Amino acid sequence: MKDALFGGINAAALTAMTADFAPDLERYAGHCKWLLANGCNGLGILGTTGEANSFGFDERKNILEGIVARGVPATALMPGTGCASLTDTVELTKHAKAQGCRGVLVLPPFYYKAPSDDGLFAYFSEVIQRVGGGIAIYLYHFPQQSAVPFSLDLIGRLLKAYPGAIKGVKDSSGDYANMKAMIDHFAKDGFEVYSGSDEYIQKILAEGGAGCITAASNVNARFGAIVYKHRTGPEADAAQLVLNATRKAATSSPLIPGLREIIARSTGDAAWRNIRPPHLPLSAEAGQKAWDNMQATGALPLAGLSMAKAAE
Repeated sequence: MKDALFGGINAAALTAMTADFAPDLERYAGHCKWLLANGCNGLGILGTTGEANSFGFDERKNILEGIVARGVPATALMPGTGCASLTDTVELTKHAKAQGCRGVLVLPPFYYKAPSDDGLFAYFSEVIQRVGGGIAIYLYHFPQQSAVPFSLDLIGRLLKAYPGAIKGVKDSSGDYANMKAMIDHFAKDGFEVYSGSDEYIQKILAEGGAGCITAASNVNARFGAIVYKHRTGPEADAAQLVLNATRKAATSSPLIPGLREIIARSTGDAAWRNIRPPHLPLSAEAGQKAWDNMQATGALPLAGLSMAKAAE
């Protein structure tokens, strides 16, 4: 898709933390810079992989401000701003706009289950009207986690009622038929569809999607960049096979602690194992298994990843 704001490979970036679970802004900014220098076109921050809902409202604002102040370009960032509270979603979205972000990723209100499309339309209408434009809203379709899906009818209603406000979607359902349906229905009008699953990157680009926002891009983005550049041919096909393998390896253990283990071992920096409860670091045995599985993909070593230790 031409002219997509976040077209290409976007990592759902891990959030670095200190031993007492505070955001580690120096280490996090370093990791973000490394990702942007090693295959990523942009970064989805404070999403599921970034443990957004383990952080408080003020912490989320401070994290965004902190990494922008440390030289991570706000224009490359798509912060997650979706909360169960309407007012929190609005304020976090306004804050991202004030920091210079071009787009935000918004979960549906996820506490009350089985809301109607009318209820969701009313919620997003309020968000759009209260934010007042100036920043693109991307819907976060992840029904396995939120238990609140975005239907095609709802997306169509929002696009018709608020042209230009809803810019696209991240589809983490793993259901490629759903991704393709969104492309078929809405891409002609500039609606950007991003896969949350690495195995669909080549396919979604061929269908007219915009790219991906994935957890495994923390470690495989250089292969995603090859697919994004070439789309087809032997080089792209070989890179897509590595993406498939890294996705399988990443999901063979609990995803977030597993990726933290890979980064910790790749950098020699044990601080990457710091993770907020209820998540826990992997055991030594599980950590070794996660490492062995990722090594078998051919994605390691990660060149220059010492940059992720700290922004010096």
